[in-house]
Amino acid sequence: MQLPFLKGRQSIDFKRREIFSYMALVNEQFLKLSESYLFSEITKKVNAFKVIHPEAKVIRLGIGDVTLPLPEAVIDALHKAVDEMSVSETFKGYGPEQGYRFLIDTIIKHDYETRGISLDPDEVFINDGAKSDTGNIGDILSKDNRIAVTDPVYPVYIDSNVMGCRAGEKNEDGRWSNIVYIPCNAENHFIPELPEIRPDVIYLCYPNNPTGTALSKKELKKWVNYAISNNILILFDAAYEAFIQEEDVPHSIYEIKGAKQVAIEFRSFSKTAGFTGLRCGYTVVPKELKAFNFAGDKISLNRLWNRRQSTKFNGTAYIVQRAAEAIYTPEGKVQTKVRINYYMRNAKLLHDNLKSIGLEVFGGVNAPYIWVKAPKGITSWKFFDRLLFERHIIGTPGVGFGPSGEGYLRLTAFGKYEDTFEAIERLKNWKI
Repeated sequence: MQLPFLKGRQSIDFKRREIFSYMALVNEQFLKLSESYLFSEITKKVNAFKVIHPEAKVIRLGIGDVTLPLPEAVIDALHKAVDEMSVSETFKGYGPEQGYRFLIDTIIKHDYETRGISLDPDEVFINDGAKSDTGNIGDILSKDNRIAVTDPVYPVYIDSNVMGCRAGEKNEDGRWSNIVYIPCNAENHFIPELPEIRPDVIYLCYPNNPTGTALSKKELKKWVNYAISNNILILFDAAYEAFIQEEDVPHSIYEIKGAKQVAIEFRSFSKTAGFTGLRCGYTVVPKELKAFNFAGDKISLNRLWNRRQSTKFNGTAYIVQRAAEAIYTPEGKVQTKVRINYYMRNAKLLHDNLKSIGLEVFGGVNAPYIWVKAPKGITSWKFFDRLLFERHIIGTPGVGFGPSGEGYLRLTAFGKYEDTFEAIERLKNWKI
């Protein structure tokens, strides 16, 4: 029996197909997206500036790419793995789509068991970076789900749901009609409130990109309990957990009782260990996590994600997974921590000095992002332009992360210390 909301759908599609029977059709959801990704638009503006001012030294504190080289332990592991590929006895061809057990077992031991969390190896999926899986997770979710996001938000969450037919239409205020926006701003201390409209799926990113703020265990527990009570799926992006400095901030959502019933967690080595060029991360999909089909049956999301990966992903390179494994060695941990401390020193430098010149500043304590309120009520892009043209510093306009980001600018701590220090020197006498 056909569900009521699908009645007549096939005949309508058949008639359309007859009309367009001699041409390939595009996914029209892509046409709803802006022509360029946020960071592509920034690049265009910066390139135009450099044409006008070729002599200017521009300091890039916008895109969150790392600047320090890979840890020595990672380089050693890469060399060793490359050598293995040159010998018949140790050569590796296609690997498991889910990832090699040597890395999965290492992740479980160091990232979860140390925090009292037990996971089975087939609940961890190695990927080529968190961006891929946070974007692709929609493959196993119905287009009929109502999505909720904290606002401002990492653009991939929104754009991937536009592509997946879940966003609706874009309104004049920049919001999508089928997405529930949960404002995070200075007025609510960047702590999201439970939505008035019940969603089916909620994206949470903590420590947060772009605001650099974090949730305490008490606040995160509130969201887990809400999800359990309302059969809601939480997509928890923990890409910046390694930068957490405060004791009461959870590194994993699974530190909260019951979270395995409702949450998928995404992790990344990109910022933690400088893997932005190597590309490696992982996703945890607990086996006890279930969603529903239209008949009301409970379906294992772990099983669906495994099926999706087996079909559409060919696995992360063996040499990259060996490199990731090296992060967890005693020397790898020390070298990685040195890099994290380096970036967090930049974050403190930016946070404290921006505050001292009279700007409202947030973040930078548990994450390598600084969220700055624009002076005198100017727009995000106007603040971006002033910073670029008057001080030759690149930030990221807050409005690019969502409507609640208007009037803010994001700076990152991933630059070189010398550049960060010079940026602060340029700002000291800036008339804001």
